[in-house]
Amino acid sequence: MSRILLVRHGETAWNVEKVFRGRIDIPLNERGLKQAELLGEHLSDEDIIAVYSSPLRRALGTAEEVAKHHGLRVEELVDLDYGEWQGLLHGTVREKYKELYEVWLKAPHLVRMPGGESLGDLRKRAIGFVERVVRRYGDREGAVVLVSHRVVNKVLICALLGLDNSHFWKIKIDTCGITTFAYKGGRFVLVGHNDTCFLRPVGTAGTCGAGTK
Repeated sequence: MSRILLVRHGETAWNVEKVFRGRIDIPLNERGLKQAELLGEHLSDEDIIAVYSSPLRRALGTAEEVAKHHGLRVEELVDLDYGEWQGLLHGTVREKYKELYEVWLKAPHLVRMPGGESLGDLRKRAIGFVERVVRRYGDREGAVVLVSHRVVNKVLICALLGLDNSHFWKIKIDTCGITTFAYKGGRFVLVGHNDTCFLRPVGTAGTCGAGTK
């Protein structure tokens, strides 16, 4: 495995409305479906050897658009459990859990979601998952694509860069944004982040990160 590509799923109605999503199974909206299609086309020339995804429809639908160009089947990952916050608007959470919400904005690594997980819990799961991927594909050439959620990818980026979860809010990931790490000699090196250039046809293109090739 020469590279690992962390991809956020396409847009959903709840992304637009700023609702805490977590493990609630929200489908891609019309723009999200087009974003996923453009992502698949963008990565169609990549040497991709495996595609993994969250089992939730918004991620799985995005991953399938990538996998179909390579004759691969999609395997599984899982998002943060927001507990009592899942399905609530940010404004509702701000009012109902005022103190905890403020901590989430300023020191997310100190928060355990009521009835849910902490970023630390998620980090252990995500890193364990990446370690399994490395054991399986580490000696092969080509890229492994992980299609997941904003929180999962931000936590993984921190972990792979050797940063703790207090840096969570310093990382921006747009829908269908691609973050690329090169893998060599047992080390991950960030070579491209939040690449969304290919989304220009749907008007959601942002930064043009290097490193997908």
